[in-house]
Amino acid sequence: MAEIRPTVIREEKVQAINEIATKLRESQTTVVADYRGLTVAQVTELRKQLREAGVEFQVLKNSLTRLATEKESLTELDQYLTGPNALAFSKDDIIAPAKVIAEFAKKNDKLEIKGGVIEGKVVDAEQIKALASLPNREGLLSMLLSVLQAPMRNVALAVKAVAEQKEGQGA
Repeated sequence: MAEIRPTVIREEKVQAINEIATKLRESQTTVVADYRGLTVAQVTELRKQLREAGVEFQVLKNSLTRLATEKESLTELDQYLTGPNALAFSKDDIIAPAKVIAEFAKKNDKLEIKGGVIEGKVVDAEQIKALASLPNREGLLSMLLSVLQAPMRNVALAVKAVAEQKEGQGA
């Protein structure tokens, strides 16, 4: 049987800490959730929904995550790193992890949002839930598009009304 050397274990831990730190740094949003009490099937379903939204979901050791938060100057997050936790990381969509986890938590009360990081700022569960209540990127874009189209639509209606009025006078 091969002997495991402490230096090998230490190198693996350093690598794990660096990976967590990189994820914290590169993510637009990170959500910390307590998944205690969820069945394997429920966790699998949650992972599937998060993966479809482009979100990475991992169960990480709190001790390693705390070392990573120290490295990234996010030690305020440590208050949420107690008990069994999973972290959801999203590089691209700021709303996706909060929205998917909050929706899942509505149907599965065992899943508890503890807090997270939004664009480098540590936030509590209420702020994560508030973020989740916002429309997703596509929803925001369609709202913006309708706002931009409104003035053009009003001008077109005014021109049409003037044209109809002139037709009515000329007839």
